[in-house]
Amino acid sequence: MKNCHKIFAAIALGLMSLTSCTELDQFPEDKLNPSVFFHTATELELYTNQFYSLMPSVSADYNWYLEQGEHIVTPVMDRAILGQRIVPTDASEVGWNWGSLRKINYYLQNSDKCPDERARDRYDGVAYFFRAYFYFNMLTRFGELPWYDQPLASDQDQLLSKPRDSREVIMGHIIEDVDRAIALLPADRTTYTVNRWTALALKSRACLFEGTFRKYHDGDPFNPASLPWEELLRLGAEASKTLFEKGGYSLYSEGDEPYRDLFATLDARECEYIWARRCSEQVTIKNNANGWANTRAVGFTKRFVNLYLNADGSRFTDRPGYETMQYVEECTGRDPRMSQTVYCPGYVQKGDDRSYPTDLSRCPTGYKYIKYVMDVKYNIWDGSLVPLPIFRLAEAYLNYAECMAELGTISQNDLDISVNKLRTRAGMPAMNLADANANPDPYMLSDKTGYPNVTRSSCTGVILEIRRERLIELVLEGLHYNDILRWREGKVYEHSFLGQYFPGEGKYDLTGDGRANVALYTDKRPSGLGLTFLKIGTDIILSDGDSGYMLVHGDEALRRTWNEERDYLYALPINERLLTGGALTQNPGWNDGLNF
Repeated sequence: MKNCHKIFAAIALGLMSLTSCTELDQFPEDKLNPSVFFHTATELELYTNQFYSLMPSVSADYNWYLEQGEHIVTPVMDRAILGQRIVPTDASEVGWNWGSLRKINYYLQNSDKCPDERARDRYDGVAYFFRAYFYFNMLTRFGELPWYDQPLASDQDQLLSKPRDSREVIMGHIIEDVDRAIALLPADRTTYTVNRWTALALKSRACLFEGTFRKYHDGDPFNPASLPWEELLRLGAEASKTLFEKGGYSLYSEGDEPYRDLFATLDARECEYIWARRCSEQVTIKNNANGWANTRAVGFTKRFVNLYLNADGSRFTDRPGYETMQYVEECTGRDPRMSQTVYCPGYVQKGDDRSYPTDLSRCPTGYKYIKYVMDVKYNIWDGSLVPLPIFRLAEAYLNYAECMAELGTISQNDLDISVNKLRTRAGMPAMNLADANANPDPYMLSDKTGYPNVTRSSCTGVILEIRRERLIELVLEGLHYNDILRWREGKVYEHSFLGQYFPGEGKYDLTGDGRANVALYTDKRPSGLGLTFLKIGTDIILSDGDSGYMLVHGDEALRRTWNEERDYLYALPINERLLTGGALTQNPGWNDGLNF
C-alpha cells in the first residue's frame, strides 16, 4: 500500500453504510456481513484504511500545527487556553466519540476469517496501533476511560453503562496494544502509513506523557492514588532508543538551512519523518500553513523568542538589556533555528526574490512563523500541500533525554546520542550535563517566564535545558499543550501574551538595512516615504501605554484563567453521564448539575 489516501474513495463507496455508524451501540450487522468479508488481504486493507481518519485534521478550521498557548497566539484563542470551557451537553461538543473504536474492535473480532496469516498479522498490527492511538489521545483529554475491546450491540446494557477504568488500567492496555503492533507491523519505513517504527514512536510519546503526568500530578485531584511513574519512563526511554538505534532514520541535514527545509517540501523527508499527514491535489487534502502565516493574525510571543540561545550556546536572557532589546538586535547572533522558524530580518520566502519588513498589522506580536511556509504560489487560502509531521526522529531523541533526566539517571553519553544530535544539525554547541546542572536557567525557573513546577534536584538544570530544546525543536507540531498538562504548568496561560518591544513613538527599521520602514505615532502622523504608519493605542497596543511590548488582544479585558483543580482534563458530556445513570463519573472540579 503506497498511500492510504488513494483508496479513501473506495472505502467511502464500499463501506459507506459502515462509516455512518458513529457510536458504540450501533451494530451494522445488516450492512456488512463478516461471512463474506474479511476473507482476503485486500478486504483487510480496505477496512483498516478507514482507521487513518484518526490522524490529525489539516482543515482550515482546525490546524493542529497552530498549537495555541503562551508561545503561539491567534486572534481568537481556544477556550481551553482562555479558561472558558464549560461542561458539554453532547458528546460531539468535546470529542467524546467512540465510533472509530467500534470499527477497530469489529475488525479485530473478524480478521481471523482471513486465511492469509501474513496479511492478517499486518493489518491486525494496524488495528492494534490505532486502538492504542485512540485511547492515548482520549486519555490525555479525559483521563480515566471505560476500556472496550469488543464491538458493542444495543442490547448490551451492562457494558454500555460500564464505569471508567483507572489511568493505570487504560495505560496498561495501551502498552499491550502498542507492543502487539510493534511485533506484528512490518519494519519497512512507510512515511504515510503505520509500521513498526510508528508504533515505537507512539510508545515513546505515550510513556513519557503518562510517566511525567503521574510524577508532576502526584497526589493531586488528577492522580490522587499517586500511581507509579518510574517504570513508564524506563519503557519510554527504551522505546525511544530502540527507534533511533534500529529504525534506520537520520536527521535531515542538507543545505544551509536544514531545519527550515525539513518542513518546506512537497514530499516528507523520509529520513526523519516517521509518520506524516500527506496533502495532495489528487485527493484534495490541503492545509493552511502559508495562509495563516501570511494573511492571519498569528504570531510567536516574546516569551518564546527569548528561549533561543545565543549562537555560542550562552543564554540570551543573561544578556544585559534583553528585556527591551529591539527586533533587529534580538534576532542577531542566535540559534540558527530561530531564523528558520521565526520571521527575522532578511527573511525571503521561497519563490520570492526580496525581503520585506514584518507586517505588524497582520501579526499581533511582530514575530511571524515561517515553519512549514513554502513557495509564494501556495499563499492562497487553504492552498498549501506541505506534509505535516505526526512523529519524527527528533521527538524520539527528546523523549529519550527527558525520560532519563526525569529518572535522574541521565549521563553525558545520553545527551550525546540524543539532544546533541539536534544541536549539531542546528549548528549549535553541544549541551554539557555538568554545566547545565550547575547553573539552572533563572528565566526558565521563574513563575513569570518559565516552568517553576519542575522537580528540584541535581538534574533540574538539564531537565530545563531539555525542555528548551523540545520547545524550540518541536514548536508548531501539536505537542506543546500536552506538555503543559503533564508538567502541571497550566498557570502559564494566565500571563500576558507579549510581542516586540518599542520604546515609544518614532521610526523603526525592521529589516536591518538601516532604513526605517515602520513609524509609530500618538497624535500627529509623521511624514516619510516607504513607511507603514501605526497609531499607538489604535493600530498597535503597547503594554505601558505609549511604550512597551506589543500587547496581544488589546488591553486584555478578556482575562485568561486556569483552575488548577479542574482544567487539566475536559469535562464529560452530560448526556453520556445520564445515559449510564451516573456510572460514568465526572472529572474533578467540573459541576454538571447532576446528582450522581
